[in-house]
Amino acid sequence: MASLSCFRTLALGACNMFHKGSRPLVLCGPSGSGKSTLLKKLFEEFPDTFGYSVSHTTRSPRPGEEDGKHYHFTTKDKMQKQIEQDEFLETATFSGNMYGTSKRAVEEVQKAGKICVLDVEVQGVKQIKQSSLDPLYIFIKAPSIEELEKRLRARKTETEDALQRRLSIARLEIEYGEKPGNFDIVIENDNVSKAYEKLRDFLMSNLKQGDAGIINSAYVLYVNYYPYNCYVYLYLCF
Repeated sequence: MASLSCFRTLALGACNMFHKGSRPLVLCGPSGSGKSTLLKKLFEEFPDTFGYSVSHTTRSPRPGEEDGKHYHFTTKDKMQKQIEQDEFLETATFSGNMYGTSKRAVEEVQKAGKICVLDVEVQGVKQIKQSSLDPLYIFIKAPSIEELEKRLRARKTETEDALQRRLSIARLEIEYGEKPGNFDIVIENDNVSKAYEKLRDFLMSNLKQGDAGIINSAYVLYVNYYPYNCYVYLYLCF
């Protein structure tokens, strides 16, 4: 009779197979739109399915931030050299600091058998569109620019000048994000639970098709193991 460990191996192998070749996800949206909150919920619900590509930055670490976990903290000279060596998918500059997603960061997530998630600015989206990555593009926005300003002010982390710069950039990002064809879906984050439900539904309806093969329910595998006929339930990913 086949052992339970054999069934476990079969289940794990099937789940890994369904991860291979999955299209990455690119999330974009102004600071204060709630991207981080939605991503946190996604990773908490599906820790073995999605993986975050850790970006590089030349800014100094903030309290509580860890190198290699929140960002790869580096110097301008080193990052510029890596850019010249074509090691980055996308780069952007804000307030004098450089940010970017390295090709290696994406590859590491994919090698782990997970769907890579990138959190980038509009500059980065435009650059990725020129690459061969072929991700799903998701734009997150606040219900209004007034609500966005309210959220940013509530943080109390920036000067008035810095906040106004963020709002100016946000207006341009929203204009680009709402233009038809730039993103596969635009999600208005007025309510976190509802916004996450829209994100989840979008991922399930797109990633379970041919590009990723993720299934949103239990898959029943009928195993004819003579002289025993067994049903093995494989819960795959979603």
